[in-house]
Amino acid sequence: MTTQPQQSPRPALTFALPDGSTRQVEVVQVLNAGYAGRSQEDVAAHVAELAELGVPAPSVTPALYPVAPYLAQQTDRVSVQHGRTSGEAEWALIVAEDGELLLTAACDHTDRELEVHGVAWSKNAGPDVLAARAWRLADVSARLDELTLRAWVTHDGEETELQSGTLAELLPPAYWVEVLRERGGLVPGTVLISGTIPMAEGVDQFADRWRVQLGDPATGDIIECSYDVVPMPEPIG
Repeated sequence: MTTQPQQSPRPALTFALPDGSTRQVEVVQVLNAGYAGRSQEDVAAHVAELAELGVPAPSVTPALYPVAPYLAQQTDRVSVQHGRTSGEAEWALIVAEDGELLLTAACDHTDRELEVHGVAWSKNAGPDVLAARAWRLADVSARLDELTLRAWVTHDGEETELQSGTLAELLPPAYWVEVLRERGGLVPGTVLISGTIPMAEGVDQFADRWRVQLGDPATGDIIECSYDVVPMPEPIG
């Protein structure tokens, strides 16, 4: 009798919802949107920010980059190999096991040195950090554009705001739901990261700590993820 090899368990995320229930999601695919601003001015600003880091402009916008499923993490610590990595304030759309759509805060930690050689490569060199709480998309869909998205970076214990805006600046979840549906990719276990908003000028993004906040002004509720950026030891050999 032939024994079938055991499959490794898929990475799992757990989200607490406002009503006190939880949703556990086994991640099957992660997709990172890029250059996803609703305003072409915002897209151009982000392209300019990346150009300063040596990243060539994309051939088409918006873009969508597949990321390894294990990189969707709920963690308070991101290990990095050098000092030129940074996050981005984003929202994340999650397809739960029953098909329900959830919305949460996320921070796409990216290797900027690798980014100049390939954006898709750089997205796979760091985790997408997600918050531990989420909202049902249906519960906030009527006021999505009013939701706020903010990020702070910390240097030597001092925190500075780097990003601040609303979801009106980004393509809405409904846009990406339709893209996924057309591709046959709107399946349970999908995590889609939204793309980001412009960064403030003059603030160093290569920080010791990142904090991202998704806020609902109508209720005062806030979903937050944060993590320390921890350098790894120098390689031997």
